[in-house]
Amino acid sequence: MKNRFLAGLAVVLVLSAAPLSAANKDIVALQTMVQNLQEQLQRLQQSIDERMGVFRNLIEQNADTVNKMSTAVNNLQSSLDKQMSQQRNDNSAQINQLSQQIQALNDSVDELKARFARATKQLDDLAAAQQNQNQPPQNSTSAQQVQAPPPDVLFNNGIRDYNAGKFDLASQEFGQYLKFYPTTDQAGNAQFYLAEIDYRGGNYQAAIDDYDKVLQQYPDSQKSPTAQLKKGLAMLELGQRDAGVRELNKVVSRWPRSIEAAQARDRLARLKPAAGTTSRKR
Repeated sequence: MKNRFLAGLAVVLVLSAAPLSAANKDIVALQTMVQNLQEQLQRLQQSIDERMGVFRNLIEQNADTVNKMSTAVNNLQSSLDKQMSQQRNDNSAQINQLSQQIQALNDSVDELKARFARATKQLDDLAAAQQNQNQPPQNSTSAQQVQAPPPDVLFNNGIRDYNAGKFDLASQEFGQYLKFYPTTDQAGNAQFYLAEIDYRGGNYQAAIDDYDKVLQQYPDSQKSPTAQLKKGLAMLELGQRDAGVRELNKVVSRWPRSIEAAQARDRLARLKPAAGTTSRKR
């Protein structure tokens, strides 16, 4: 009896050990797969980090190039300002042409800066997304709301469409920029381009109001001298001679060595009645 009992117990143990052994093999296989996946993810993360480092380095190099271009433009304008102060009797057409060329250069630099800011923002967003990829999704209502485009994207799109002559679209983009980002460094520039669009469209009163916003809300903007000048010219277009003359004189007094001051002096000189005309009236 004892031998039969022991034989039966051995059979039971053998039968119960078989599924346990199979389960252990499955667990080991799963652990191996998980370990392999972790190693692959580490290698992928390392590759992404290296590529992002290369991209960031390229962007920084290009940003340095843009800053050098901006410095060169500023030096060019300073040189022209000195020449204008020494040669106030230059032809008005040449003065206007130089002013337009400098404005175009400034617009191009603004566009390049916006593009590099956009690329840097995209890299930062990508890095943040990688850091948060393992976090559980949040069920907040704010995450479901429509977010405003990044400021660099809005401004860059506005500059691009402005330079392409798509003024209606550019006006919408600059307006959105001021709505969502009214206190950034580029806000004064966005307001200035809105005024320029009105001026080019012959909407002189709207342009005057927009130039006023540049001068009052963004007095330190690099566009302030041009805004003061164009405000005076818009007033002259509306027949507001005395007010226009006052604005042009403000340009001369506030920025006497600027190319805008040279333009203002030239326009003021052309507004003065000729001596021969005065003598004939007598």
